[in-house]
Amino acid sequence: MWRDTMLVYLLPSLFLGWSLGANDAANVFGPFVGSGLTPYRRATIVASVFVVLGAVMGEARGLQNIGSLSTSDLVASSISVLCGALTVTIMTKFGIPVSTSQAVVGGIVGANLSTMGIQGLDLPALTKIFIVWFLTPTGALALSLIFYPAFSYIFRKIPSVQMQDRVIKVFAWVFGAYGAFSLGANNVANVTGVFVGKLLTVEQAAFLGGVSIAFGILTYSKNVMMTVGKKLIELDHFTSLVAVLSQAVTVWFFSLVGIPVSSSQAIVGAVLGAGYARGMRLGNKKVLIRILSGWFLTPAVSGIFSFFLSEFLIK
Repeated sequence: MWRDTMLVYLLPSLFLGWSLGANDAANVFGPFVGSGLTPYRRATIVASVFVVLGAVMGEARGLQNIGSLSTSDLVASSISVLCGALTVTIMTKFGIPVSTSQAVVGGIVGANLSTMGIQGLDLPALTKIFIVWFLTPTGALALSLIFYPAFSYIFRKIPSVQMQDRVIKVFAWVFGAYGAFSLGANNVANVTGVFVGKLLTVEQAAFLGGVSIAFGILTYSKNVMMTVGKKLIELDHFTSLVAVLSQAVTVWFFSLVGIPVSSSQAIVGAVLGAGYARGMRLGNKKVLIRILSGWFLTPAVSGIFSFFLSEFLIK
């Protein structure tokens, strides 16, 4: 009976959306909140609004690509999303910003291996995704190294300190909203993409995914936000602007390409690039090692969960 209930299939996706919002809000406003530029609660409200707008109005290529990567079996699709959500939630509990894209892809791979074996994997598509996972943090880091001196030159032309402060505050909200929009446009595919063409249309998937991400931002995002905003590198206000813009541009670019990427990886690369461009040193190497280990563990843990749960429930 439960197999015929649409809500049962969708609950793991809504859970994943909540987990994604809780983990990835840090990638949008973490540097601003950590540096004291924007208050936490107001930042979560703005981020939640624009993440829904990005999911609904952004490009739908990522939704379609994830839908084609996953198995046609609805139970296996739900299992892959559930295992991704569990993995992200565990990492969020420890304050580690991880890749929801990696968690979902790991879950899909585990479920496909269980139900169809190696022939169930789209190896060319997976290869492209793996390459993009490497390009995401390095691309954001490179953008920060380019943006920082360019914007510093323009910023120094502003005559008064008071005017500089006003410009920073205004653009913090502008860049944060843009980052949230990019997050919704790109990462909604991770949440409901497996059900496109099976249970949901693209429009339905975008709306449900966006709302669930927004709920996670509003309710459970503070721990990871502080990890990115304060514990990795202590950023000043201007450097925070550069980091968030670099992350947002990187994620939006891959939204246009149609590949869901990790905004967590993008913001870590952007923060490191902006910090080093400013001449800052890494605040805590152990935090960076913990974040990097989370990137490697996330797809593996999700894939293992998904494989064994599929073995238990489907076979």
